Formats: sequence, structure tokens, C-alpha cells
Amino acid sequence: MVTDVMEVLVKRVIMAESETAVEKEKVALGQEEIQKKAVQIENMSRKLEEMESFALGTNNILNEMRLRVEDLVEETSRQRQRAAENEQELSRVKQEFESLKSYMSSLISVRETLLSSEKQFQTIERLFERLVAKTTQLEGEKKQKEAEVQKLMEENVRLTALLDKKEAQLLAMNEQCKVMALSASNI
Repeated sequence: MVTDVMEVLVKRVIMAESETAVEKEKVALGQEEIQKKAVQIENMSRKLEEMESFALGTNNILNEMRLRVEDLVEETSRQRQRAAENEQELSRVKQEFESLKSYMSSLISVRETLLSSEKQFQTIERLFERLVAKTTQLEGEKKQKEAEVQKLMEENVRLTALLDKKEAQLLAMNEQCKVMALSASNI
């Protein structure tokens, strides 16, 4: 029975590690996409600055867009920090699980040698119940960390959508500047 519980716990930890690795990969992909978008926005900003003599009014808008991009970059940095903190927390939970696994192995050994004494057997049973309670607590912590990773993924999706919107606005502004430049050259 204890061996079965051990196997279940090991499987759960393996699944948690696998899920965390997948979530980390998704977060990394999201961050890479945000960096690409930031580079694209910076390239567009340079093109707009070259047309500044034809459209001085666009300068304020461009500065505002830069501030928004900086805000997005800061938010991405905060997300990276939160992801690193989540990874550290998961590492702590894994270390605790390894300690518990070692503790459980010791309990099994003690239980096998003390089965002849009912009083000692009851003491071991109480220790085992505490171990099960601790395992349940660790499961709860794992679920909480998974929920936090999910929130980060959703925030990455939201930021990517916002970057796409800002990119579209910059493209529209670029077209306006071209039209203004053509109008100015015709004058």
C-alpha cells in the first residue's frame, strides 16, 4: 500500500515537472514573440522619424507609442521575474518532495521491523497520516503554481494582441506620413 502511494506521488511529480516544462516553453515563446514585435515597432519608429520634416505633428504620437512599448517591455520583464520565482518555488516543492520520499522510505523500513508491536505500529500510522497530509499540501501548492503559470500565459497573449494593435496603428501612421509627404512634395 505504501509503495503504491509512493508510485502515485512519483508519477504526480513527473507529470508536474513535464507540465511546468511545457508552460515554461510557452512563456519563453511568448517572450520571444514580444521581443520580435518590439524590434518591428522600433524599426517603424525610425522610419517615422525620417519623415518628421513632413509631419511634425506625428512626433508627439510617436513618443507616446514609444512610452507604451517601454511599458510593455517592463511588463514582460516583470513576467519573466514572476516566472523565475515560480520556477524557484517549484524547485523548493520538488526538494521537499524528495525529502518526503526519503522520509517515507525510512518509515517503510521502520514499519517492517516494528510490525510485531501494536503500539509502535500505531505510532507509524500517525506518522504516515502526517505524511499524507503534507503530500496533499504539496499538491495544493503545485496547483497554485500551475494557476500562476496559466495567468502568465494569458497575460502574454494579451500583451501580444496589444503589440499587434500598436503595430497596426504605427503602419497606419506610416501611411498617413507618406500621404502627407506626397502632398507636401506636390505643393
